Amino acid sequence: MRARPRVCEALLFALALHTGLSYGIKWLALSKTPAALALNQTQHCKQLEGLVSAQVQLCRSNLELMHTVVHAAREVMKACRRAFADMRWNCSSIELAPNYLLDLERGTRESAFVYALSAATISHAIARACTSGDLPGCSCGPVPGEPPGPGNRWGGCADNLSYGLLMGAKFSDAPMKVKKTGSQANKLMRLHNSEVGRQALRASLEMKCKCHGVSGSCSIRTCWKGLQELRDVAADLKTRYLSATKVVHRPMGTRKHLVPKDLDIRPVKDSELVYLQSSPDFCMKNEKVGSHGTQDRQCNKTSHGSDSCDLMCCGRGYNPYTDRVVERCHCKYHWCCYVTCRRCERTVERYVCK
Repeated sequence: MRARPRVCEALLFALALHTGLSYGIKWLALSKTPAALALNQTQHCKQLEGLVSAQVQLCRSNLELMHTVVHAAREVMKACRRAFADMRWNCSSIELAPNYLLDLERGTRESAFVYALSAATISHAIARACTSGDLPGCSCGPVPGEPPGPGNRWGGCADNLSYGLLMGAKFSDAPMKVKKTGSQANKLMRLHNSEVGRQALRASLEMKCKCHGVSGSCSIRTCWKGLQELRDVAADLKTRYLSATKVVHRPMGTRKHLVPKDLDIRPVKDSELVYLQSSPDFCMKNEKVGSHGTQDRQCNKTSHGSDSCDLMCCGRGYNPYTDRVVERCHCKYHWCCYVTCRRCERTVERYVCK
């Protein structure tokens, strides 16, 4: 009887590896696309890893878009690692794409974040590529209908959010639109979280302005609508990750819907990330559940946050070590126009989890 949990765990692990439950984010394997692949012929689409047939078709019909999609996949990796650098789960497993572990294969809080971030990032990248003139199929976003305010005028080149959302959703949602791919509950969860990511991106659209006037008087400002940086969108989604809602797939009326597990009297909010399965605490290494553990992770002795040695090390304690840091110092500006610096060395104390 004692062996039963281990057997179930092993079966779950094998099932995930062979069924590919995280089909919706396998396209992040595009981050490993070699620079030598020109992506200028339709036959190149079949050489791209992690795509379902619908995405291969989109690649063939929108070949000029693929460099931006590859760039987006790389940005997802960087943004996720940056956002969770101070957490026990530090998003390192995303780099295993397309062969994920259970932390991203199952309907976890972590997979909810990655689906949302992936959907937001691909739309962000496409919208920005339109603005920079990298895509022949689109240009600047439309001029807003409302007045920009006193002393302001619309101008510049707005980020083309509508085109980014349209093409981004077509590509990132394509795997979830395929019939007979995973359970209906997982499919609904992933589509919902992807839409939350795009909603966070919409919310990041803000008015940006540039001053004009004699001697910097800023008597007139030229303004446009621009997206916040991706790190800001990722930070917003991380906040939603921390307050994500556990849901169940339950009949409501004539159809099944995702409803909060503990508050099933209300529908799921459009703005909240949702997950179906709880995650481990990620303290100990256990690849079967997608946990790399926190042994040898660096921690902050003086912090009271998630990167503190108490939380990061899960009560196991930590080891100190000294590190020599070389940095620029005693910098001096010379007219005109260069700066000279000396190189200084100092010793810092760091801590790693036992």
